[in-house]
Amino acid sequence: MLHITDDQVTRLVSAPDAQEVLREAFLSFGRGTSAVQERVRTEAGGVKLSTLGAALPEQGFVGAKVYTTIAGQFRFVILLFSAEDGTPLATLDAGTVTRLRTAATTVVAARRLARPDSRTLALFGAGQQGREHAIQLCATFPVERILLVEPYSGAASAEALSHLCGVPVHEADAREAVSGSDFVVTASRSATPLFSGDLIRPGTFIAAIGSSLPHTRELDDIALRRASMVVVDWSTQALQEAGDLVLADPVCLPREKIVDLSQVMLNVDNERHPEDIVIYKSVGIGLQDIALAGLAYSRFVADSDETLI
Repeated sequence: MLHITDDQVTRLVSAPDAQEVLREAFLSFGRGTSAVQERVRTEAGGVKLSTLGAALPEQGFVGAKVYTTIAGQFRFVILLFSAEDGTPLATLDAGTVTRLRTAATTVVAARRLARPDSRTLALFGAGQQGREHAIQLCATFPVERILLVEPYSGAASAEALSHLCGVPVHEADAREAVSGSDFVVTASRSATPLFSGDLIRPGTFIAAIGSSLPHTRELDDIALRRASMVVVDWSTQALQEAGDLVLADPVCLPREKIVDLSQVMLNVDNERHPEDIVIYKSVGIGLQDIALAGLAYSRFVADSDETLI
């Protein structure tokens, strides 16, 4: 059985590749031709084991991602099977898959829900996910500047991010960043809201992707109340894991305001008013991991065949 490393996934799969395969995967999920396995977390003595997976017969793959969390550090691996006969096909390092798929899904959502002329990005957190979101959004939208809220590394992160994205990056506080932006991406591990929802200007698209635990949240009730729609990667999982939703006042976030991304993708008539505030809340689901792992495996096999020829 093959093992595909993070470096190989990076070589085989580009961000646009990831966006396209994930767009197709969410459409398949919305049509009911793929299925998702909920995340299960098991913990003892400060050591956590998590599993999540998906079956994508149309793509030809089924599999699961398994990972540990120890002292705040994650280690991921994916096991991929054939959807035709159940044959184990490969294991994959899943660090690159996780980095790519989270930001790529945000781009898929933003293409449907953000204003196409969005030019300023507020970014909370310049870690791996924050950087990848900035890179992919800047490559997709006409972003002219990034306002970075990063209290830990400051100027060094701003300079590095500017180099990666090809646009000016300015350090900012939360008030300046949120009130002056068309996009807001929260990629932090904050346990409490990062800013007041009163600061959000009309027409903003917010991607809250940093928190996936029921006791932590990046957005406050004001932001949820002002949003016209809260789109989630999968409501079954998000309503259990996303503290932004679990801890919300039901008056600010009635259930009918929460919409699955798969349904947004299927709705060709999906419209938003230019002044609408739209929130995309992601906790990460197995559909993303297996769709991207399947693409990496297919590319790896094709690449190997060409080398043999």
